Amino acid sequence: MDDPFILSYQSSELQIAAEFLTTWLPFLSRDLCVGCTKTLSNRIRSLVPDAPGDPDPSHSEKFANLSLKDSESPHNHDNCDANSLGSWKDANLSTNDENQDNCDTNSLGSWKDGPNDWSGSVPSGDPSPSVRKSWADMAQEDELEEEGEEGDSNSNAAEADAKVQEKPPPLSRDRREYIRFMRVVRKKDYICLERVKGKIVNIVDGLELHTGIFSAPEQRRIVNFVYSIQEMGKRGELKERTYSEPMKWMRGKGRVTIQFGCCYNYAPDRKGNPPGILRNEVVDPIPRLFKGIIRRLVGWHVLPPSCIPDSCIVNIYEEGDCIPPHIDSHDFVRPFCTVSFLSECKIVFGSNLKILGPGEFSGSYSIPLPVGSALVLNGNGADVAKHCVPAVPNKR
Repeated sequence: MDDPFILSYQSSELQIAAEFLTTWLPFLSRDLCVGCTKTLSNRIRSLVPDAPGDPDPSHSEKFANLSLKDSESPHNHDNCDANSLGSWKDANLSTNDENQDNCDTNSLGSWKDGPNDWSGSVPSGDPSPSVRKSWADMAQEDELEEEGEEGDSNSNAAEADAKVQEKPPPLSRDRREYIRFMRVVRKKDYICLERVKGKIVNIVDGLELHTGIFSAPEQRRIVNFVYSIQEMGKRGELKERTYSEPMKWMRGKGRVTIQFGCCYNYAPDRKGNPPGILRNEVVDPIPRLFKGIIRRLVGWHVLPPSCIPDSCIVNIYEEGDCIPPHIDSHDFVRPFCTVSFLSECKIVFGSNLKILGPGEFSGSYSIPLPVGSALVLNGNGADVAKHCVPAVPNKR
């Protein structure tokens, strides 16, 4: 590969570009002749010359309150492979700072799928999907199944309708993915001016809300999976620091947390460890289902390919639970991402948030978080403004 244009990019960037272009090859080659299509395909494949044969079709597969972050553990990227995607932080998705230097150039994340892959620990009723099947395929299967159940109760009417009008052929997976991708609503123009250190600044600059990322069937799969790992945590089947269920001694205290990828210490613990990522504590690796979620977020331009999350914290809120005002540790690289499931709530921002009572806070700006949405925190929204989640009205 001696093209000076190609040589100006790192191999990890070329790998990402090749996977993205391979996914959209049917769209890019539409109306082209066979020869031109083959030339385009070969040109894309040449981005990764050491890849054997045709690009893996599984690379076109893109995808509880999940918080996704890139964390700072020096070990997380050592065993990456090209089919692995990092992790999450509500679930929260985030990136560890030191990992930026230690990443395997051919990876899209941090955990290698292998004999010790977390998904192998899931009970036989594992709701985690196969890596070889796209979320769009599974969503359509669920939707068709629902239509079938509804159709059984009205079979006579359905037969009559079928005689009058035949259903159009189903759309291809790539076409369904493209339609879903184009329907995502993205808001990036948040403005809230406050005086900080004598200067007027937009404290929510850098926030992005992406709605319509996950369909109803996808959300059900994710929530059911979270319930299954919660049960495993209660039975003591997860590593010690993976699952935490504190005593609820007052309103807003004691939400369940499940950590994957790295262990974050919220407060000084019994061993004298300070708040922050604990290098000597081990938690379970990121489940395969969550890697699919990250693949969706990166493929759909919610998170940049330069900052793939390698850690995830699942926060399970019961009614009245909250997250107090804070700025996320800089152990986690910006941006990071919070994904919402089960119920909508609001997240409050401000340079000086006030505590009004147990689980009750006030600030200068609030954003509703619809179910199936992803909020990206970056810039002033992550580093200048504090944020909190007041006591939630429903489980999430």
